[in-house]
Amino acid sequence: MRPRAAAAAGGAIALVVALGACSENTGEGTTVDTGRQQTGVIATDPKDSQGPAAEVSGARRGGTFTVIRETPISHLDPQRTYSFAGLMINPLFARYLTTWKDDGKGGLVLVGDLAETPGTNVNNDCKVWEFTIKSGVKFEDGSPITSKEIAYGIARSFDPDLAGGPTYLQEWLADSAQFDTWWDFKKNKGALPPGLTTPNEKTLRFEFAKPRCDLPFAASLPTTAPLRADKDTGVNLDQRPFSSGPYKIAANQVGVQLTLDRNPNWDPATDPVRHQYPDQFVWNFGPTADAANNRVIADNGADQSALAFNSVPASLVARVAQDAALKSRTILSPTPSANQLVINNQRVTDLKVRQALNYAIDREGLIKALGGQTVAQPLTTLMPPATIGFRAYDAYPAGANGDVDKAKELLGGQTPELVLGASDDTTEQQMATQLKGNLERAGFRITIRNIPDDAKLDEIKKKDNPWDLYIGNWAADWPSGASILPVLYDGRTIKPEGNSNQSYFDDPTINAEIDRILALEPAKQGPEWAKLDERIMKEHAPVVPLFVDVAYHVHGSKAGGIFISSVFGYPSFVNAHVKG
Repeated sequence: MRPRAAAAAGGAIALVVALGACSENTGEGTTVDTGRQQTGVIATDPKDSQGPAAEVSGARRGGTFTVIRETPISHLDPQRTYSFAGLMINPLFARYLTTWKDDGKGGLVLVGDLAETPGTNVNNDCKVWEFTIKSGVKFEDGSPITSKEIAYGIARSFDPDLAGGPTYLQEWLADSAQFDTWWDFKKNKGALPPGLTTPNEKTLRFEFAKPRCDLPFAASLPTTAPLRADKDTGVNLDQRPFSSGPYKIAANQVGVQLTLDRNPNWDPATDPVRHQYPDQFVWNFGPTADAANNRVIADNGADQSALAFNSVPASLVARVAQDAALKSRTILSPTPSANQLVINNQRVTDLKVRQALNYAIDREGLIKALGGQTVAQPLTTLMPPATIGFRAYDAYPAGANGDVDKAKELLGGQTPELVLGASDDTTEQQMATQLKGNLERAGFRITIRNIPDDAKLDEIKKKDNPWDLYIGNWAADWPSGASILPVLYDGRTIKPEGNSNQSYFDDPTINAEIDRILALEPAKQGPEWAKLDERIMKEHAPVVPLFVDVAYHVHGSKAGGIFISSVFGYPSFVNAHVKG
């Protein structure tokens, strides 16, 4: 074990003290940092939010940085962006109220991006927040960005035709999940939703019915990207967003290639995070994960300054891991993306059965079936280690391969018949087969029912779905328990369709504890979420934690500055450069 230093930030509120971290050799010539502990602070000194960003050692200006990805990005329009690829490309051409300084090792500082600070809690009750907008921030045409353009961007996120992006701000302003019927963007175009005001060009003000202490975090999502009303092309903004960042869209051959050029009106003096090293970013879409990675491994021509956005596929893991020449060109990092065997608590009501499911799981076997430790790392908690305030525990200690005897003891001679709903894609079918074997070894009788991959998420979000178990995945929108436990385990959010609480877990005492913690200032929430995480598992066992995803990427010999985002677990491009 070795200590991991807390993120450096002068004049900041520490959210958590860093714990130890250790590295584990996978036996494949690679090492995964299995104990990386997230550390976070909210900057309180305005200097932390000023630019320019610290220079990257060895970086130079010039060249074209290429990103190769199999499938197109679903949305480029910031207000509609919620995919990981979208969240990674958006900061190149869009700025937000707040953003994260990220050292790529779990150290994070939340700073003002378009705002001078991460926000002011006006009455210290988290109900009224104000942001002062920086001077000198501009759009790609040189026009100024004021509070009015940021407010317009937030307002358009209420338009049902522009769905797809995060909905925190909309739901908080409306104090309801039905925000799109609470305030109609089209009928009120030119106006702002109640609770959002611009007292002057430098000030943006939020007023909420309930405490929203996580607003500075939620403001770091693309919902707060600015837009001028006359540049709003509706659904067509997906093809060419109007830039506020260091790059702008130069050409977009939809689904084939996207080219970004430098934005001459971006001022680095206002930006604490981004750089503008490459002349261009070019995103190529279409090559399979195998083809993209093979191109980057070959390291020829333009691919010398390229990154394969898709992780190294299982078919190439051994080759990449065992090639010493590729060691300096690979990135291997745990991610915040957690996977669970979700138990439908409406259907599986016996706590002992849910506890037996936890004891029965062979995590080591499951991870081997998925491709090994360059793909996944075992998890026994609801929140992943990348969460601020995370505390490790194992409520149902069963070793690496499960404790069949303990599971059978809890079942007391029962042989529960359970239906496991599984997507019909290859990976989930592998997981379902492995899990079926685990559980039947412990006395369960499991029937796998296939669900079309493109329909699975919608189907399991229906309250009356017909499955007892299904495989779930959750990656938080910011590294706090506030974007995990309330979303997944607050029973008051359960509705007929569209549920994030897919375990359909509802306990009034847990709901009340969620409210208590949410009312705390962010600096005090971390340890409380960790306690609640353990309590939920020990008292209720609503799911079986399985593993966190691992990012494993290869890049060309001239591609520099890439690291795995400590927030989203995918390659970040804010420091990207082309080596000479």
